[in-house]
Amino acid sequence: MDRQYAGLTKLALGVLTFNSVLAIYNSWGDASSVSFVLAADAILVLLFLCLRALEQERGGRGRDIRTRAAVWTMTTLLSALFASRVAPLMPPVVGAILWAMAVATAAGGFWAFFLN
Repeated sequence: MDRQYAGLTKLALGVLTFNSVLAIYNSWGDASSVSFVLAADAILVLLFLCLRALEQERGGRGRDIRTRAAVWTMTTLLSALFASRVAPLMPPVVGAILWAMAVATAAGGFWAFFLN
């Protein structure tokens, strides 16, 4: 089954790379935008690797909890990263709702990974 999705994974990483190169090219003079794209890509790649490790684990409970903690941390980082870029562009009320949604997503992920 793992082989079945290998081509799809490669295609997704290729699209991510192409999109990131275009984003960096279009915002080359803006260091914060370039660092945002690079940070988001690094977090996404690490997240994919951790999810793959989580799917392949069968027994080891200690490693399982560490991998889940890493997945939760990276998803929370991505939510905060995107909220920090989008919220200033919105009206204040919408920005507050956006941050509330990011916090709710992090709290829901914590509940799902660790408390449930």
